[in-house]
Amino acid sequence: MSKPNPPYVAGVGIYVYDGFDATASHVASLKSRGAKSICYMSAGSWEDWRSDAASFPASVKGKNLDGWPGEKWLDVRNLTVLKPIMEKRADVCKAKGFDAADWDNVDGYTNGTGFPLTGAHQLAYNKMLAEITHARGLAVSLKNDVDQIAALEPYFDMAVNEECFDYNECGAYSAFANKGKPVINIQYGSLKCATAKQLNIASMKKHLSLDASRKPCL
Repeated sequence: MSKPNPPYVAGVGIYVYDGFDATASHVASLKSRGAKSICYMSAGSWEDWRSDAASFPASVKGKNLDGWPGEKWLDVRNLTVLKPIMEKRADVCKAKGFDAADWDNVDGYTNGTGFPLTGAHQLAYNKMLAEITHARGLAVSLKNDVDQIAALEPYFDMAVNEECFDYNECGAYSAFANKGKPVINIQYGSLKCATAKQLNIASMKKHLSLDASRKPCL
């Protein structure tokens, strides 16, 4: 069952929605109000509840993500299998009228995936994601993968980060901010708005459930 699309909120210019759950009519409504919409898709994990879950062979499914039942890391070395799946997902984003795509879980090489992934494997996969997104006329954001920000910045149009203040990672995003590329930070704990403004990062606090609640730095 699809989740309901959260309502438009006056003054909010950018929305990130689950690409599978969002409806084209809701994305169109946002666009008519002058807001931008970003299509969330996981590119580094298999989720058993997705409509295309059967497209992933067992050979590319690794260990479970900690705390996320029904979700397994993907073997991002296997571009032959994963590229057409991700192209179809990008097609979904395009067909629904999104302005950009936000690919999640693109730092598997730093996690216990069950595969011997290296930084080079991750770079190749993430660059591929940027290419297939741009080929559809969409902007693309880099989700986390802090250690490879400098190498990936030329291929991505913006960055989305979770809890960089908690992990002392926010400074790395100067690679994007100094090029005038937007950086969006989501905190599930405390906000550090003064520091966020100094770093030119748009920071906000949200619930871990990612419901419609938000407390932005103003």
